[in-house]
Amino acid sequence: MKIRSIGFVILFGMLATFCAPGAAPSNSGASVSTNAQTSVGPKGDATKGRNFFIGTCAACHGADGKGVAGLGKDLTKSEFARKLSDGELVLFIAIGRPASDSLNTTKVDMPPRGGNPSLKDQDLADIVAFIRSLQK
Repeated sequence: MKIRSIGFVILFGMLATFCAPGAAPSNSGASVSTNAQTSVGPKGDATKGRNFFIGTCAACHGADGKGVAGLGKDLTKSEFARKLSDGELVLFIAIGRPASDSLNTTKVDMPPRGGNPSLKDQDLADIVAFIRSLQK
């Protein structure tokens, strides 16, 4: 499935959050500022993003981004991540993807902000910049 608009991502995220069994209310930390909702989003710093990635994402996606079997996808080869704009990927990370989502192929929850509600939009943009550096 190819996502062509940020509106679809926002709508999908809202539906996934509110329609999933046992879904948390909107105060789950998945809010994203208007800046991160644009297709461009804030510019990220891959060096800072590496630290955030290691501290938050590596448990499922591996420190090298190549994924952990049964937990997280290989982000170095992910066509899904590659096709999203940086802003869309920031939004996706901010919202997460519940295991119950039919598009979740691992059937493992990806919590909003990787389970780290202290991550700000800029931190997510930094993580995306790091992910992009792994895809080259």
